[in-house]
Amino acid sequence: MSETDKFGLTPEEYLAKHQILVYLEDAVQQLIDLKQDYPKVDPAQFFQEYFHMLMDGNHTLYREYQFVHTTPYNRASFIASFWKCFRQIGKSGDLLNVREYHSLLCLICPNFPLDLVQKTARIIFLEDAMDSLTSFADFLYAFQLQLYYEEFLQRCSDIYEKLITTVRSPRGTVYIPSASTNQSAATNTPSTQENSIMHLEGVDSKQFVDAVIKDMQDVGYRYPPAAVLYEVQEKAQRSTFYGFVVALARSEKLNNSIGVLPPRAEVYHDSVEPVRKTSNRSGKVFVKNGSGNPD
Repeated sequence: MSETDKFGLTPEEYLAKHQILVYLEDAVQQLIDLKQDYPKVDPAQFFQEYFHMLMDGNHTLYREYQFVHTTPYNRASFIASFWKCFRQIGKSGDLLNVREYHSLLCLICPNFPLDLVQKTARIIFLEDAMDSLTSFADFLYAFQLQLYYEEFLQRCSDIYEKLITTVRSPRGTVYIPSASTNQSAATNTPSTQENSIMHLEGVDSKQFVDAVIKDMQDVGYRYPPAAVLYEVQEKAQRSTFYGFVVALARSEKLNNSIGVLPPRAEVYHDSVEPVRKTSNRSGKVFVKNGSGNPD
């Protein structure tokens, strides 16, 4: 946000834009819960530790999925934590399936939904593939796209399905020979065979991306920069939905815009500091003294 935009917002607009109240309410609730077990906990020290963890991006560790999913910052922080916690698995060359990746996610988010991991697998394999094996890097960047832009991907799917039912070949009307007659018929509603052909060939990339960008202007979900979408569109004249999604998952420009994962070539490098694990598995933040016990 530019300085002009920042100071042009009212206090209420600023709080809403950055979802500050989400974190204030969460911090107060966690303090209330913690005081039931540790009445002498120092509120000032607790809030200091809470917001330090928030700034460091470690605040989603061991939290419920509802909290992880609440804000874009939480989603991005969780993606970074997943990478930092488990990149050694990828570094060793291990290949895992959907259930195994889901088990890893549940280690840092106890109720992480399996269906979101399955959707991630579809980006990689273009189908449901519970037992298929994939590398950590391939899973990580597809997972980043699926979690961070979940609502956007659903809207893209809806737009694609709408286009695929009305699209016509750029060469004109497609005629499908009938099994019972030598006559060719053309109707306003595509046949099953015609639908199948169009799904394989996809839709006009520019038409699809233009429709997606127009939709983005009218809704409130988070979406990728338009420059990223146009970059993907320019790579092919026609695109299937999953071809479009795969290109987004592999886009370094998109990865940079989210800003929490390194370039794919550096995903296994050890230059990043490890995650500060100062939360317990219940999701409560513990303010610790030198002995490691709660104050």
